[in-house]
Amino acid sequence: MADAYIVAAGRTAGGRRDGKLSQWHPADLAAEVLNALVDRSGIDPTAVDDVIMGCVTQAGEQALQVGRNAVLSSKLPQTVPAVTIDRQCGSSQQAVQFAAQAVMSGTQDVVIAAGTESMSRVPMFSNMMLHKKAGIGGSAYSPRVLEKYGVDNFSQFDGAELVAKKYGFDRTTLDRFALESHRLAAVADDADAFVEEIVPVDVDGTPHLRDEGIRREATLDGLAGLKTLTEGGVITAGNASQICDGSSGVMIVSEHALKKYGLTPMARIVGMSVTAGDPVIMLDEPVAATRKVLDRTGMSLDDIDLYEVNEAFAPIPLAWLKAMGADPEKLNVNGGAIALGHPLGASGTKLMTTLIYALKARGKRYGLQTMCEGGGIANATIIEAL
Repeated sequence: MADAYIVAAGRTAGGRRDGKLSQWHPADLAAEVLNALVDRSGIDPTAVDDVIMGCVTQAGEQALQVGRNAVLSSKLPQTVPAVTIDRQCGSSQQAVQFAAQAVMSGTQDVVIAAGTESMSRVPMFSNMMLHKKAGIGGSAYSPRVLEKYGVDNFSQFDGAELVAKKYGFDRTTLDRFALESHRLAAVADDADAFVEEIVPVDVDGTPHLRDEGIRREATLDGLAGLKTLTEGGVITAGNASQICDGSSGVMIVSEHALKKYGLTPMARIVGMSVTAGDPVIMLDEPVAATRKVLDRTGMSLDDIDLYEVNEAFAPIPLAWLKAMGADPEKLNVNGGAIALGHPLGASGTKLMTTLIYALKARGKRYGLQTMCEGGGIANATIIEAL
């Protein structure tokens, strides 16, 4: 089978809700990443065959095909097509897999996989809530589906609680994990570990270069004082991912494109999987996706040097570690979404970018990325740093 290579990767530094990036239109924010990928790869912009853009809340400024609007806002010519996809939190990780599949099939040679999400300007769930307030339509979940699963609603927050209960994680365990995420992110930030991967964007005349969400002052006592999201539960705003504005992307090319355009590969796509399971517990699916990609590649977890498991909620990476018997020292080594933010549709290529640069910095070879997604779906991708 033909190979797919990553030749450029980048992400904006995360912006807190109503923070430094909230003045940026999400299409323009994505355009900055597209421009950076072209500049970093050195490729002729006309050589790009397609842009696949992940975005979850496709409403307001993210409506009407934000991927295409990002292309029109960028230095890419208008002849470059784009598509916007929604696989919930895994949208841009799925964009990577679709782009790799296009390249590996031989139908395209240069594809950008990216994601954008302004959670300040287009709040989460606003695509449903505004319709509800206007009296237009009903729930996204039909009565037939809800009856089938015996629930009144599907909720990621309920799913996180169910995962914590399934694996026996108490509040203190989750808070300790959250605190460690902030510590690792602070250490990485202080060591300038993110400098190469970050695409600077202008904020009031100053480039935005640092993730806003890192809480160096966080303490276990402080986290313990936060109110749980549900009565008697263990999930709080402190041990869940942060609302975040951001964009990210990677450029994926064929071996033919490497030679034709004189490109330098950063990484190779080794294996990909996507699986689906119980939509009620919802967030436990990264375990199945990981097992599937390892089986397809003939690899074991011992072969993997670093893992990026999205910290949507603290019990998710902890459950993955426990179920897989994985090494915690290899997990989210520069912190995760609890500290760095989770810009929904942009998180897939954000994590991929961080994984590539983390492997490079440590002289390591293989990385695995997986994340939970709404509806009980998960993607898993293995890369080889080159």
